[in-house]
Amino acid sequence: MVSPATPPAVTVPRGVRVGYGIGSICTATFSTVPGLLLLFYMTNVLAVPAWIAGAVAFLPKLWDVVINPWVGQRSDRTVSRFGARRPWMLLGAATLPPAFALTFAGPPLTGMTAALYVGVCYFLTATAYAFYEVPYKAMAAEMTDDYHERSSLLQWRMVFIGLGILLAGAGAPAIAGDDAAGYRTMGLVIGGVLLLAMLGSFLGTARAPVVGRAEAESSIVAQFAAARSNRTFMVLLGFSCSQMFAAGIMLAGAPYFATYTLGNPAGTTTLFVCLVGPLLITMPLWVRLSKRYDKRGAMLLASALFLTGTVAMVLSDSLGSLYAHACVLVVGIGYAGFQLLQFSMLSDVIVHDALVTGKRRAGVFTGLWTAAETVVFASGALVLGWLLGATGFIESDPSTPVTQPEAATTAVLYGTTLLPAFLMGVSILLVSRYTLTAEKIAEAQATGPRATGLRDI
Repeated sequence: MVSPATPPAVTVPRGVRVGYGIGSICTATFSTVPGLLLLFYMTNVLAVPAWIAGAVAFLPKLWDVVINPWVGQRSDRTVSRFGARRPWMLLGAATLPPAFALTFAGPPLTGMTAALYVGVCYFLTATAYAFYEVPYKAMAAEMTDDYHERSSLLQWRMVFIGLGILLAGAGAPAIAGDDAAGYRTMGLVIGGVLLLAMLGSFLGTARAPVVGRAEAESSIVAQFAAARSNRTFMVLLGFSCSQMFAAGIMLAGAPYFATYTLGNPAGTTTLFVCLVGPLLITMPLWVRLSKRYDKRGAMLLASALFLTGTVAMVLSDSLGSLYAHACVLVVGIGYAGFQLLQFSMLSDVIVHDALVTGKRRAGVFTGLWTAAETVVFASGALVLGWLLGATGFIESDPSTPVTQPEAATTAVLYGTTLLPAFLMGVSILLVSRYTLTAEKIAEAQATGPRATGLRDI
């Protein structure tokens, strides 16, 4: 008996690739600015104790565990003239920019009242972000079924992520300065950037191809059960969480590292350029490496570079600013690699799951993925805030500068270097257990439920 021929892969038009990629400016900006500035803003501008500031930066993200899977489930079920995902993206565009601006543009408060205000606004911001980000990520796996076409599509996404991180990471600190008025202005400017990026993505994906509709799980509990049943997804989630935890600590620690280790608060901007510059330059290289050594091999290399750079940063206190920037450049090359590969692997897992099970559950996986990603990334600020609090870090505002105890400055150095290095070592162990390859996906295409009509679901 002759097996049915596999339909040709759907190629995503260049205009849609660009339109989809533009939306990643929102992803990059929202991940970067709070991760980089929110903790420092509270401890050094609003005089919030470090351990409380860490909790404020983290707790609203716990809500993501509930709201992200819920949005994923609802977007799986949505039927509209705009498609399944785009109405939710439009809702995010209407709600995220004002909520973000309010987080940094609030009344002149300090201490616990400031912490409460920021916490409430950041909770609303996290909710609005879920409306956009979960369906946005789900779209990639629904545009094409081809293994390497997804890497090419996501290369555009990573180019815009690099651009967004570079602009936000360099621009936001420069606008914010060191006082509350500067942070208010920054919140308004970044809110406007978010709005433009989300509307651009909504309009740019109007003609995006759809190779199949997702099937919605019946409940949030069922979504977790579906994810747990997919071993490959759980392995991917494990090492990605380790990597994002490491990145979250480094990002939250960057202003402290520049201020207390390098003695140059303005160094936050140049350190950030070294970290994200490789995102714009090395993307084609990482795509080629993923084709030559498969995605697992490329991921191992990216993780090793990140680990090497963070360990080397320990000597920055002795060897100076130029050395520190060179180390961060190595970290940035590794960061560029695993940022591209994580999301490309997620799309592979979604497609393979559909081929094996006969179900399209992109919203399920991306909802849980986004929830885990944002929670562990925010955990970086929580852990760093508690570490600083435990070592006697003194909160302040611009009108009353303080001298930090030696224990706190030592915690800044080791907390932003060796702790991320340890987490990256854990991720390398987990990456070695990832087994999904292009060959396995091709085999599933030939033998799985897809060959008998999944395309028409």
